[in-house]
Amino acid sequence: MTTNRRFFLVRHGETDWNVVGRLQGRRDVPLNALGRIQAGRVGRVLPQLAGDPKALAYVSSPLSRAVETMRILRTCLDLPASEFPTDPRLAEISFGQWEGQTWPELRRRDQINVRKRDLDPWNFTPPGGESYGDLCERVNAACDAIADDAVIVTHGGVIRALLHVKAGMPEGEAAILPVRQGAVYVVTPGGFEVAD
Repeated sequence: MTTNRRFFLVRHGETDWNVVGRLQGRRDVPLNALGRIQAGRVGRVLPQLAGDPKALAYVSSPLSRAVETMRILRTCLDLPASEFPTDPRLAEISFGQWEGQTWPELRRRDQINVRKRDLDPWNFTPPGGESYGDLCERVNAACDAIADDAVIVTHGGVIRALLHVKAGMPEGEAAILPVRQGAVYVVTPGGFEVAD
């Protein structure tokens, strides 16, 4: 296994829930029209970042917004659209009972827990959900199972966790980092850059 491998982390394209600020977590929400455009854009920029697309591994979260993003970007790379594995360990952080709600709704309905999360977003666990610490364990294991440089289509929370465990970003910074759609986070041992 190559220890100096690169990970090209791609957040799935936009969904209608992203537009309104609804917490998706494990809910299976499809891409919208802009999300499909963003996926195509990533497919066109990847060869400039990674070189030969055929030399890369491709792995996706099993949630449909990530799978569709991967299919579109692979089509742009002239690769078979559906010939890639999914790994449930790359699914988005679980927000548990908070999923489907917006932050303004949660601030009205669950003020105490939202305040706790505001004070320590990395270690807080939403009711029935998971913390970033929990997330780091499973996504790190998923990446360690990949032998080659890889394109990983996943979610904002997963990218935050991987920037912490693979690129050394401090927990407090990673927890609040805005993760862009339509961008590629190129992670190398001890560092990362963002390209779009």
